[in-house]
Amino acid sequence: MTHSLIYVTASDAEEAKDIGRALVEARLAACANVLPQMIPIFWWGGKVEEGSEAVLIAKTRDALVDRVIDFVQTQHSYDCPAVLAIPLRAGHQPFLDWIDEETAGAGKGEIYKG
Repeated sequence: MTHSLIYVTASDAEEAKDIGRALVEARLAACANVLPQMIPIFWWGGKVEEGSEAVLIAKTRDALVDRVIDFVQTQHSYDCPAVLAIPLRAGHQPFLDWIDEETAGAGKGEIYKG
């Protein structure tokens, strides 16, 4: 199996934590990490803006990426959330095996109800 990290920005750490917990509970991700604060600098409305956000990084199988993206969009407060899949080229095999084990139910539709 192949694996991906899902990078998501959120309005704050609480939203990132809520989405991360929901992904793990649905078995769409084996693990979610929340980085509580970052400063985004971006174009919006024709000008450069700066704000405050949190980052969520979820670990999943490639087979679940589309479901994860759809799920995050339903949970997110933004109209246009950053939800990006980053394929993993390699990793510590026991950890990758753990991702497979913890997300196996979602791939069969047993736990994920989205």
